[in-house]
Order: sequence, then C-alpha cells, then structure tokens
Amino acid sequence: MINTGKLNIQDYNYPLPDERIAKYPVEQRDLSKLLVRNDQGINKDSFKNIHKYLPQNSILIFNETKVIQARILMQKETGAKIEIFCLEPHSPTTEIPSALQLCNSVVWKCFIGNAKKWKTGKLFMDARNADTPFILYAEKVGAVENAHLVELSWDPPQITFAEVLEYVGLVPLPPYLAREAVDDDKENYQTIYAQYEGSVAAPTAGLHFTDQVFENLKKKNITFDFLSLHVGAGTFVPVSTEDVAQHIMHTEKVIIKRESIQQLLNKEYEELVAVGTTTIRTLESLYWFGVKIIVDKTDDFQIRQWDPYQPVYNCRISVQNSMQAILNLMDKQEISTLSGATQLMIIPGYSFKIVNTIITNFHQPKSTLLLLIAAYLGDSWKAIYDYALANDFRFLSYGDSCLLFRVDK
Repeated sequence: MINTGKLNIQDYNYPLPDERIAKYPVEQRDLSKLLVRNDQGINKDSFKNIHKYLPQNSILIFNETKVIQARILMQKETGAKIEIFCLEPHSPTTEIPSALQLCNSVVWKCFIGNAKKWKTGKLFMDARNADTPFILYAEKVGAVENAHLVELSWDPPQITFAEVLEYVGLVPLPPYLAREAVDDDKENYQTIYAQYEGSVAAPTAGLHFTDQVFENLKKKNITFDFLSLHVGAGTFVPVSTEDVAQHIMHTEKVIIKRESIQQLLNKEYEELVAVGTTTIRTLESLYWFGVKIIVDKTDDFQIRQWDPYQPVYNCRISVQNSMQAILNLMDKQEISTLSGATQLMIIPGYSFKIVNTIITNFHQPKSTLLLLIAAYLGDSWKAIYDYALANDFRFLSYGDSCLLFRVDK
C-alpha cells in the first residue's frame, strides 16, 4: 500500500438512476451519442461523426480481445440452479488460448452463483455440439483467492473447451444490467474487430465502431493499431474501501506486437488515441515495463498496482528510452510478441506517459474506471458527467461514448 494522499472514494461518486443504465444497445452501433470534450468545451454529436473531431495522421489503438461465453448454468438433481462463471484457466495451463483448445478436461478459476447449494459432488448436464450430444461435468477441486477451482470435463472428450463454451456457455453480461443474456448479445457484446478469445467482459468503448466509421477515419489518413488485454471480471468490482489506497486491483494479461512498440518509439503520428480504459492501462503498463527493465534489469513483464507511484521508478525515463529497452529485450529473447500481466491502478495524481486522447464510455460511480478518467480529466470529470446526465446520455457498457482531449485541467 502507498500514500495516495488519502483519496476518498466518496469523492468519485455520482447519482446514477437505474433508468440511465443502458440495458440494451442502440439498434445501430454508430448511432449512439458522442460527447466531445476539447478546448472548445463540451458538446454532443453522433458517434458516426467521430472522424470530424480527430486530427489527420492520428493513430487509434484498439483492444482486440474477444469475449468468451464464460457463464455456464447447471442444475443439481434437487433442482437448484448453479452458475459457474469461468474467470481464467488454472491447469494444466494458465494461457487462455491454450486452455480453450484443450480436450477432455480443464481446471478454471471460477465464481459460483448459489454456491451454498453446491457443497460437494459432481454436477452434469446434457448438451449438444452441432449434431453430436455430449455430457458436461463440473466438480469443485479447490479454492484460490476469492474464487473456486472447478474441474470441467466432458464426454466424448475429443471436442475442445472452446466448443464446449460455444454450445453451453452464455454471454457474461455485466451484473448491473440485471437481465439474462439473449441471442443478440452474442454479437452486440463483441467488437467487430475482436480477434483473440480471452475476456469475460467486453472492451466496451469499441462497441460503437462500424465498418463505415473505420472508412471515414481512413479518409483522414487516420491509422489503426491493435493490442490485447484480456478483461477480467474484476473490472466490475467497485472500490468498497473509503481510502482508495486500500483497494486491491485485479490483474489482467496483456499481449503487444513488436510493430506496435516500434511505432510508439518512432512516434510517426499527430495524436495517439486510446480506445477504452483497457487500452490505456496496457499502453501505460508498457511504459512502466520499459522503466523496470532499465531500473531493475528485469525481463518479467509484471506491473504491480502501485509501481508507477514508487520513487525508484519515477526517474524521468523518456517514452523512447522505455520502448527501446523493451525492443532490445525482445531482440535478445528473439520474440516478436510481448506477453505480460498488469495490475496497474490509475488514480488521480497519476502522470500519463503515452496516452494523449481517450475514447471511452461512461463508467460506474466509485469504480476504478472512473478513477482512471478522473486522473486524466482532473475535477472536470464532474462537469462532463453532469452534462451527460442532463442531456440524456446512456451509461455503462451498452451506453453512449465520449471523446476526451487533453486540455488544461
């Protein structure tokens, strides 16, 4: 824990009526509202016009993670319904892509709904993979942190776990939507550019993008780059401690290509625009990894919650030197893709190193996501959220979007 100046989470609260939470998306993604905050103040438009506000030769960086159908509903012989929410693989591998390709069985770290009704024993359910019936079994085999370890197995064993989830899994909608997933959520709760399976929550800032929006951006010579942060369920956990410094941040896996790091080193763009808080955390974590390579001589990409706030790492290392240190390490290891994990918590007082401009949705009161936005905007976050509430913007995952430029706080 560090001294954050006793940031009180109550200062990052605001009234959010339930009717302002978007329970479903708009019919056409890019017809959602767009709030624009720049040096001219706060204005509103439609997301389809976002290209009008971005300078030529900008670069947009997206999180191309793909949401898996991580919720499995099973039933005991007594009739009690048990929900198994798959968070991340535990064994025989902790790598999500590898775990999804496993056959026969796998152990995942899971949240369990109605856990008091499932003390012991093996659950099973009849399912169907295309035209082939199969049986899915679930058994608790341990506990880790605040979750359970569940062994999932199936018969016949030759299908992959990815196929199992495809046929029995449900879209892991955020709990604040307070509704069951429907078929349309399989498409709606996924960005159109999603590539790599591994998230249990969508990087929702990207949900507004359509092919037409991309075309309009290309006409302004705006380019795109992609990285991955596999979003965990911890993104929905509110800060429940009065002192922000006492909150324990969740850890998420990140994957970045060499070409992306090279681009940050060369800085051949007018404006760097991060699409979503997950992209922001990935880019900023990348900077701190370069710093830790230089300071600690480490080759382990693990960013802890409070690393950026430690004096030892605040030694005025430039973005270019940080990126070069990472590229040198990748050359030494002969790798073209960098993988790591970040627990980075961005709070007011944080100094942004890479990100200039942000596209994001409107976030929950007292959440780590709102703290990140407050770190970027300063106290003006309140005026922006007041404006959104007064102008009928829709909030949270399926809600509207905002484009935030760096201006004097």
